[in-house]
Amino acid sequence: MSTIRNICVYCGSGPGTDPRFAKAAHAFGALLAQNDIGLVYGGGSVGLMGAVAAATLASGGRVTGIIPEFLSNRERPFSGAQELIVTRDMHERKRIMFERSDAFVALPGGVGTLEELVEQLTWAQLGRHKKPILAANIGGFWDPLCALLDHMRALAFIRSGLSVSLLVADRVEDILPRLQEAARPIAEAEKLMEAGTAERL
Repeated sequence: MSTIRNICVYCGSGPGTDPRFAKAAHAFGALLAQNDIGLVYGGGSVGLMGAVAAATLASGGRVTGIIPEFLSNRERPFSGAQELIVTRDMHERKRIMFERSDAFVALPGGVGTLEELVEQLTWAQLGRHKKPILAANIGGFWDPLCALLDHMRALAFIRSGLSVSLLVADRVEDILPRLQEAARPIAEAEKLMEAGTAERL
């Protein structure tokens, strides 16, 4: 059985226009701390990234921020993180985020958030790991992506043997139960890529 000790959260470096997004980020950060689950995230102190990190820390939780050096001025590293890792580039950042996490959650965000979410879906689709991946569909934010995935299935671009398993939760309080249920049958070894695989992907 797989245990969720740390969750990687992908989310926007801006707050978005819907106040429900920041509210959800604060609520999820608090839930992580209350359940003794560490936050692994992009390391910034602005936007939804800053909101989820600040809420995790304020509730007594563990925060690991991972930020590439070239983004340090733009996203302003979160000084309260117990661990802040500055990487050489985006690729190293994503590899460490993967290695440090037992599951992935995408809150609302922009192109970077979408890219990180889809990359994890691709790695899982190709059998490189079995860590649960969830879209926090706050205010229906991820509805267009879910519709696109359905469209791909209907046209047989997502087909048997190459399924895409994206969990979806419309409410913050449903995120952890869905991840834990999905992780329960997974052996710890099945979450890991072979040595060196993440560097090559």
